[in-house]
Amino acid sequence: MSVLFADIVNFTKLSQRITPEELVEGLDRIFSTLDALAEKYGLEKIKTIGDAYMVVSGAPIPRSDHAEAMAYFALEMMEAMKEFRSISTGEEIQLRIGIHSGEVVAGVIGKKKFAYDLWGDAVNTASRMESHGEAGKIHVSEEFMRALSLSSPTSPMSLHFQERGDMDIKGKGMMKTYFLEAKQ
Repeated sequence: MSVLFADIVNFTKLSQRITPEELVEGLDRIFSTLDALAEKYGLEKIKTIGDAYMVVSGAPIPRSDHAEAMAYFALEMMEAMKEFRSISTGEEIQLRIGIHSGEVVAGVIGKKKFAYDLWGDAVNTASRMESHGEAGKIHVSEEFMRALSLSSPTSPMSLHFQERGDMDIKGKGMMKTYFLEAKQ
């Protein structure tokens, strides 16, 4: 499975310059766009928390191309964000995205408000990829790259990876990471 976390860059600063109604309307427009893309690629949105967006590929129904679907989803997310501008400044709103592949535990919890959620090291690592990433970039783990090469070893991929090198990832230690980009 592949897990993605996305976060709106400078959200707190942006949210202080607009009304609560404009904030909710803007988040709804952004997340509705991302939801439509997730559906297009057959991915499962897990949740939004404030300005954070979490999605999984390969659950609840396993799929061998989970990494490939997630890669193209992430690239299209970045492209879609070019349509969104800050109401107060007119600046482009950017995402910071992190992706990792690995095993997760998934299930429904709760007695009153049921929620399908994910747990495990892969979830934590995907979150760390996002938090250690950069604005407007897709930060991925070496495990995600490996899963991507296994899911489509013969297909001509329009993807490029920029090596970021070894990074000290909180709770993980040193990890080799990359930025995922579309081939030009």
